[in-house]
Amino acid sequence: MLTMTLESGEVQIKLRADLAPNHVERIAKLSNDGFYDGVVFHRVIDGFMAQGGDPTGTGTSGSKEPNLAAEFSGEPHVRGVCSMARTMDPNSANSQFFICLDDATFLDRQYTVWGEVVSGMEHVDALPKGEPPRAPGKIVSMRAE
Repeated sequence: MLTMTLESGEVQIKLRADLAPNHVERIAKLSNDGFYDGVVFHRVIDGFMAQGGDPTGTGTSGSKEPNLAAEFSGEPHVRGVCSMARTMDPNSANSQFFICLDDATFLDRQYTVWGEVVSGMEHVDALPKGEPPRAPGKIVSMRAE
């Protein structure tokens, strides 16, 4: 389980190591190292998804860890699903991730699903919208157990 504390409250995310063991390991490590603390959601599109995980807040950076090989699955990208952001290279996921605000099954088998929100989705819904938002919402803390 991953606890992501946003400014408006706590979000509980069930980690899906059964689908993407390497991505779950990376998210858990970065979370427990404090990497995500204070990081903003730099791209939040109403009815689509909220993206964060870039320490610069620009959407162009990641952690110092090496990029991860894709772990695509048939798990559908539906509301509450957590998946990794990447460039056009399928093996370029690093630290950026997104949470689906609505069903986005056109992303299936192209992005690595690593978790699903089990409580607190209202706090994800409350994130300021924009690309980037004028006053982006941020992760207060994020820890894996």
